[in-house]
Amino acid sequence: MSSGEFQDRAREVDRWRGSKDDLAWRTGFVPLEGPDIPPPLQRIPYWAALSAHNGAWALDVALPAESPRAAPLSWPDGSTLTVPLVEAATAYAELSRPADFIEEECPQGGCTTLHVTGAELGDAPLRTGRGTIRVPVWYFTVKGVKGKFGWMAVAPSAIAPRPVQRDGEYEEVMAYDLDPARPRDLLLRYGHGRCDKIHGPRAYETDDLVVVDVDLENSGKPCTLELIGARTSVTLAKPLGDRLLLDSGTGLPVLHETLLR
Repeated sequence: MSSGEFQDRAREVDRWRGSKDDLAWRTGFVPLEGPDIPPPLQRIPYWAALSAHNGAWALDVALPAESPRAAPLSWPDGSTLTVPLVEAATAYAELSRPADFIEEECPQGGCTTLHVTGAELGDAPLRTGRGTIRVPVWYFTVKGVKGKFGWMAVAPSAIAPRPVQRDGEYEEVMAYDLDPARPRDLLLRYGHGRCDKIHGPRAYETDDLVVVDVDLENSGKPCTLELIGARTSVTLAKPLGDRLLLDSGTGLPVLHETLLR
């Protein structure tokens, strides 16, 4: 892609600004992880994970019947959003469903049933489009399992879906980080093929957003099918600040991750 073609593509990606997805990403609740929160691996035996995957549950206790009050979500930038919560029974109904695709079925004698003996409302960290926050979670105690099984308690009506790329568009920049020592520099994580020629990163800037890509050229020769992870940096005209960073390939926001060591 020539420099002029990149500029044209960046202006096309500018379609994000003012869109429904843009509003949800900047002001709403866009989870980047699923609503199920399983126990830590060291606190869950294999049989319990297999039983949960196949939906082998039994309710041995009366769940709390009261409807929990709406709860505030707080982001690292200081913004908040008050969201409605679901009842314990609703969360349990979702948690106890078998997986949509059963990768490993119960053994011939059947899975060991997960007997639920208690439920309580707590919270857990969750990655969102605007950073990691703590969200309300219904935790269920299971007989014979040290860890608790959790399901996010935020009502579906308050959840905005994560935007998806259009057909024919491919992710170029996977994540970014800021360099405190160089406020105008962005560290970018991207992937390339083993035989690709890497021409380097580029950035298109406006007052509201920045579009980045890493220019790659396919050699056209036979090559192994593998994606190699790499990092590079690009210098902006001014620090990113509160501007949104978009990937040129998909037109979607690039996630902020810790890439510096």
